[in-house]
Amino acid sequence: MISVILIEPEHSSNVGAVARAMANFDFAELVLINPKCNHLDKDAILRAKHSALKILKNAKVKDFSYLKQFDYLIGTTAKIGTDYNIPRSPLSPEELADKVKINKKIGLIFGREGIGLRNREIEICDFIVTIPTSKNYETMNVSHAAAIVLYEIYKKRGSDRVKEKILFAGKREKEAFLKNVSKVLDKMEFSTKEKKQTQKTLWKRMIGKAMLTKRELNALFGFLKKIK
Repeated sequence: MISVILIEPEHSSNVGAVARAMANFDFAELVLINPKCNHLDKDAILRAKHSALKILKNAKVKDFSYLKQFDYLIGTTAKIGTDYNIPRSPLSPEELADKVKINKKIGLIFGREGIGLRNREIEICDFIVTIPTSKNYETMNVSHAAAIVLYEIYKKRGSDRVKEKILFAGKREKEAFLKNVSKVLDKMEFSTKEKKQTQKTLWKRMIGKAMLTKRELNALFGFLKKIK
């Protein structure tokens, strides 16, 4: 299940527009983290017409601690990183769509209208997605960005049922594996603490992007045991 998460939205009209995009592409759960607006005011309702009204009225208003319940967190950002900036090294919406056809609880996060996601919020994500846009104007309205990403996911839905019976690794399995990775790395010598932390961040991003099955992750566990 994929939940659409808005971080501290400021404009109710944008919240309503996101709900409408969700209705267009068969997404049902909207989560608002520390909203700075009333998502049920007139502007929001005018944007979220027809079936989108139900999504808007059922939106969950939560704080940041709510994010801990998801198996995978996927952030969105207009700020493109390089392969040296591991936390901001992105996938495209099309690449994302190929990965999220799994039976786990996924949070798709969209940032604030003004500044997007902060670095600390990017860091808790398993990976991030960036929509290719013009260099002359890279930042999109949050509802437009949501519509594009949700559309790409929607295109893939129903076209491939192969993965329905496959057991994928969830939050608990990922955390247990990364804890073991951290223990192995702590025993290794690095020239600086920063380089060791980079390795830990790199492993988190690789495991997040891979969306491994339980069997695949168990195989990696076995590998770690051999090199301890």
